Order: sequence, then C-alpha cells, then structure tokens
Amino acid sequence: MNISFPILSLLVLLPLAAGILIFGFRSERLARQFALFVSLFELLIACILLFNFQSSTADMQFVERMEWIPTLHIQYLLGIDGISAVFLPLTAFINVCVIAASWNTIHSLSRLYFALLLWLESVTMGVFCALDLGLFFLFWELTLPPLYFLISLWGIGPQRRHAAMKYTLFMLAGGVPLMLGFILLALNNARETSMPPPMGLSFDYFTLLETPIPLEMQSTIFLLLLLGFAVKAPLFPFHVWLPTVAMQGPVGITALLMGLKLGLYGIIRFAIPFAPQATQHYARLLAGLGVFCALYGALIALKQTNLRRMLAFSSISHVGLVLIGIASINIQGIQGAVFQLFNFGIVAGGIFLLTGFLQHRLGSTDMTALGGVARTMPLLTSAVFMLGLAGIGIPGSNGFAAEHLIIIGAFKSHAGVGLATLMAAVLGAAYFLKAFRGAFLGPPLRRDVKEAVDLRPRELCIAVCLALLTLAFGLFPQSVLTYSQKPLQAWLARLEAGHPSTLAMTEKNQLRLTFDLWK
Repeated sequence: MNISFPILSLLVLLPLAAGILIFGFRSERLARQFALFVSLFELLIACILLFNFQSSTADMQFVERMEWIPTLHIQYLLGIDGISAVFLPLTAFINVCVIAASWNTIHSLSRLYFALLLWLESVTMGVFCALDLGLFFLFWELTLPPLYFLISLWGIGPQRRHAAMKYTLFMLAGGVPLMLGFILLALNNARETSMPPPMGLSFDYFTLLETPIPLEMQSTIFLLLLLGFAVKAPLFPFHVWLPTVAMQGPVGITALLMGLKLGLYGIIRFAIPFAPQATQHYARLLAGLGVFCALYGALIALKQTNLRRMLAFSSISHVGLVLIGIASINIQGIQGAVFQLFNFGIVAGGIFLLTGFLQHRLGSTDMTALGGVARTMPLLTSAVFMLGLAGIGIPGSNGFAAEHLIIIGAFKSHAGVGLATLMAAVLGAAYFLKAFRGAFLGPPLRRDVKEAVDLRPRELCIAVCLALLTLAFGLFPQSVLTYSQKPLQAWLARLEAGHPSTLAMTEKNQLRLTFDLWK
C-alpha cells in the first residue's frame, strides 16, 4: 500500500525537528510544554495511522521509497505491517508519560533533556518503520548518543556515568555482529544475481526475503543477528547492563528501555524471516535460552531488596517468556510473544515510572527504607498493585492474555518447555507479591513515609491511563491481536515451508510436513 502523503516520515522526523526547535525557547517551562505538545501530537498521528491500517492483509502498508545512497543500493525505505503498526502509538504514549513524569524532576539543562527525549523518540520510530537494512542500522545506532547523555547527565545514582558507558559499550559490541549479518545478506544477493558488488548489493527488505540463501549461510546469518539483537533485548549473559542502568539511570529512561524491547522486535522482524530453516534447526536453542532467562530472572528477582533492581530482573524473566513464545513456532506462541512485547510498554514501563514517583518522594526504593506506603499513598499503591497483577498475568489484565497464549504455544511445542513456562509464571507472582508486601504494606516506620504526599494530578493522570489500558487490552485483547494475526500467519508459513529456493527437503521432512498438514 503506497500513499502520497509521507505519514511515516512525519512520525520519524517531527520529533527530530522539534528537538532542534526546543533550544529556541528561553523559558524552561515553555520548553517542557512544547515537548509535551509535540509528543501528544505524535501520539495523535500514530493513532490516526493505526485507525487507517488495514488488518485484513499481511502486506506492508504506507510504504515510502526514495533513493538514498545509490552506490551501495541503500534506500530511504519505510513501511509497516501488523507487527510493527501497534508499536508506533505505544512508543508515542510512553514518551508522553515519560515527559509528564519528568515535569518537576529535571532542574538542570532541561531543554537539552527534552530535546534528547524527542530525538530518541524519532530514531525509535525509525527502528519500527525502516525496511532497508542500512537505514534500520542507522536508526539502531542513533539510539546510543541520546541514551548515553540522558543516563550520564540525569542519572540518579552516583555511578551514572559508569552505567552510561557500560550500556554504550554493550550496544556498540552488539552492533558488530548485526552489521556483519546485514552485509552477508547483501553479499548473498549479489552472488545469487551474479552481479559483483557493489552493483549486486541490496539491503531492501522485500528483495532479501525473496533471495535464496544456502542453509549453511542461513545458520551464520541467524546466529549473527541473534547475537546482535540479544544484547539489546537483553538475553543472558548480555543482561548485566540492565540492572546497572535501572539503579543508576533516570527513571524515565529506564522505563523506556524496559517498555520498548527493540532487540526482541529485531529477532521477530529480521533474524527469523531471513533464516527460516536455520530457525527450525535452532528452535531448541531458542527455547532453552528462553527457559533459562525466564527462570534465572525470576529467581534473582525473588532475592532482591530494591524495587528498581527487582523490576530489572523481572524484565529479564519476561524477555525469556517472549523468547519461548517465539521458539514455539506456532500461532498461539508467536501472537502471545508479540502481545507481551506490546504489554511491556504499559506494564513494565508504567510500573517503573510509578516506582520513580516513590524515588522522587523518599529518595530510595529500597524495601527496608519503605513499608507502610499504602497508608499514606493509597493511589500510588493501587496503581502499582494493578500493574503488578497485570505483570504476573492475572485474568482480566492484558498480561493474562499474553502469558496464556505463550503457555499454550509452549505446551504445543514441548511439554517440558510448557512446564518451565508455568514455573516462571508462578515465580513471577512470588517475587512481585513479596516485594509489594515488603514495600507497601505494614505500618509506616519512617517519618518521610508518614509525611509522603500521594499522587499529584499529573501523576494521577499517568497512573489512570496506564490502569485503563491494562484493563482495556485485558478485556479486549483482540483489539491488538487482530493487527498481528495476518502477518504472523505469513511469518509462520515461511518458517514451516522454508524458503522455496533453498536446499530441497529430505524425504523424512516431506513426510513430516505432509503429516502435519493432514493433522
């Protein structure tokens, strides 16, 4: 679906332009208001885009194509399908919440802070829209500069610069295998078309999906892309940057990192479709890695005494659940995985923002320094409890629908994986209820807890919006699942059949496929 009005370019470039214009405001108050207005307008555009999206097809829509670097055949190519469409309004919504939550907490260099937030929103939108691998990699790497400065300049911990450097080095290291995988895809296209580089190079997503890839090269490309995306997801053992950033970085930025799992999106969008046969071969590796992350994150979260650190390991556990859904290679599992990715923004990002309100009031989120918060801040406690219940998959919440689909998909793929997924869900309930009891219940012992002020109007608005979205998508999950159904069915068909031009299936695989189709 091609359109004359470049609405995707507007989504990508509007925050970038606004971030430059914000330096023209002499008043910091006007700069904050302008940033919030732009983010709200960005959310409106994203909602209009989603409203006009046709969920009855698996094709890319709102496609924009323009020559960019002709010598390398890199294009300015944007487009979305049902997998990426729902993440555009989610990204805009989270940024609105972060700007509103940062309203009274940023006192130095506020114009630079909000400009960097808008630039980060711009490149994040580009990550979800880019369909040229060169353009995607540019947006991917451009997330680093704003995040480095946001963490190092406005972090709340004494080691915030160390956290910023640690995150940046991890992401730069992860970009190396990602770039190598993309280059191999482009070189393979040159080989298949019998045209020498650079004439035969192609970074076009559509072209590369139709280019046959030998099975041996598929394995190399799959492992390279998986490694590159695993760093940002994050998957074990590349997860160590997340607890550090959660403790040292600004709350709003950590909420963005927890809410928008770009690494998992990259696995679904690029790693698996480009290497369908390799994905089948390494499905057990993915499932085992997912099970380990889910159980490891949950067990470590159970031992934490700080809310922010507990939420960081909780996020790692939920990343493992998403990977289990992806590895199940059935419609229930992958739809649950995509839905859970969507829920991260509302639940994980939202609960971390609410924890930030505690940090701002009390100067700490350590459970030993809290206790009795429910007595003095009932509104904040209720919002945290509601989002926490969604995080552990209580019926009626958006987390229930996602986890239910992932568990069904896991059991359909392997009973042992399904049991491990259930165990991770049980542990999730254990660590949240333990942390909630220690931090919010009981009598208030500290004076600052006794005198703490409950949610202010702006904060209450954020909490209410998060709670309403949790209920809305929990009671009506099909409102999200409808968008991803068609593209995920095509995604699965590609995995089940393999690429039509790759190596022929053995007789055993042919008989197995015939039996599966008969079933």
